[in-house]
Amino acid sequence: MDAAQIDQVRRFNRTVTERVGVLHDHYLGRDRPIGEARLLWEIGERGQDVRQLRERLGLDSGYVSRLLRALEADGLVTVEPQPEDRRVRTVRLTEAGRTEHAALDDRSDELAGSLLEPLNAGQRARLVAAMAEVDRLLTATTVTLDVVDPAHPDAQHCLKSYFAEMRQSFETGFDPARSLLPDAGELRPPQGLFLVARLHGAPVGCAGLKLPPNAPAEVKRMWVSPDARRLGLGRRLLSELETRAVRHGSAALRLDTNKALSGAIDLYRTYGFEEVPAFNDEPYAHHWFEKRVGGGSPSEHRAP
Repeated sequence: MDAAQIDQVRRFNRTVTERVGVLHDHYLGRDRPIGEARLLWEIGERGQDVRQLRERLGLDSGYVSRLLRALEADGLVTVEPQPEDRRVRTVRLTEAGRTEHAALDDRSDELAGSLLEPLNAGQRARLVAAMAEVDRLLTATTVTLDVVDPAHPDAQHCLKSYFAEMRQSFETGFDPARSLLPDAGELRPPQGLFLVARLHGAPVGCAGLKLPPNAPAEVKRMWVSPDARRLGLGRRLLSELETRAVRHGSAALRLDTNKALSGAIDLYRTYGFEEVPAFNDEPYAHHWFEKRVGGGSPSEHRAP
């Protein structure tokens, strides 16, 4: 990042907040500021778990509680504990809240139209395309990477999703019992680690790293949810694993993959991996890759 980039981002933020009306206490001409309006919108027709709502919007619990109290005082929502676990609260719209939600929907359409109306057809297309790109990139910045135990529910969700996708993608199907799956202990410190990517608190990707002594580090079970693709998450996972492998003292990073995963193969090659002879007998692998990392010596094995 440089100063010019920072300045452009700040200028963009000021333009958006002014043009969209964030600075007004009566957002979209209604009797509430944008924080209350956005929370009301996110609750939606089916209601929401308060904790999930907070994670979705990236807000602290105190601020969300204040917003909910204001909406409750206006008769727009109800907040009740769930019978099976009273620590978990659910917020739902009242009839008045549904009416306000519909009004916000109409006013949001009007605002969007007012942004497009002064522009010609070509400018509108450019603006909408630019907004889609900004939306995608900003969404990418909200993804978090955390080291978790392979037995964590989020890790298990990712692995089960990964296995299901492999069963559909591979010509021979996929049976985890036949694959060289790492033992969970191999993906726990200090033998390794397991990363989970989360978007708005929900698991959307994973990657394991084996760190055997006196041998190259190995990437295992990297997966990104179809809903989170095009966010650069695969490359980000590889970068994080490489950083941790280098920190561990590894001189090389290895992985194997199936020929059906053409997108993953392209990613590995553009990220700097080179194809090498097979270094294991994984029955589902057709390609083996290695990348020199850190300052160590490269592997003796290179594909001809």
